[in-house]
Amino acid sequence: MKQTDKRWTIRLGALALSTLLLGTAVALAEGGDQDDPLVTLSYLNQTAIPQIVKQVEEKTDAKQKELEQTFSNLLSQYKPQGGQNTGTSVGASAGYTLVTMSDGQVMRLEVGCEVLLRVGGVTVQADSSPALIDLSSSGTVNSGAALTRNHLYLSTIEGRTLTASGTVKILVRGGYSIL
Repeated sequence: MKQTDKRWTIRLGALALSTLLLGTAVALAEGGDQDDPLVTLSYLNQTAIPQIVKQVEEKTDAKQKELEQTFSNLLSQYKPQGGQNTGTSVGASAGYTLVTMSDGQVMRLEVGCEVLLRVGGVTVQADSSPALIDLSSSGTVNSGAALTRNHLYLSTIEGRTLTASGTVKILVRGGYSIL
């Protein structure tokens, strides 16, 4: 009986091995078609990925040039104003710009605009309090108050204005307009 059991075990193992080999051969023989392609790792690394990277770089370069042109056009519309300002002017700068205002002129500050009074007197006007943040003293300035010379102020809400008393020189960084 032992020999018969061994034969069945050998035959069963041979059948299982044959089935496994036949299934593998069928799977490898098909290799894929248009609906279900077979892609190798070397094809991905040597062909597909470099082509995709090239296409992405070309598109990002084109988009970057388009954005640079748009930025350049917008920047040419907003030139910083220095010296004596008359009429309506608009300014925005990455660095500080020296702005000279005459008696009664009004400067409207945009959100994030920083101002530093150097010469003269200026009062701030706003619809709500605080009108400006005094970064030098870590305090606030309310509407109607005069700015202190050599203190740095920050506009955190739209609609803040500065009115000049006499000839005034102010260092400004950020968006502003002279009305």
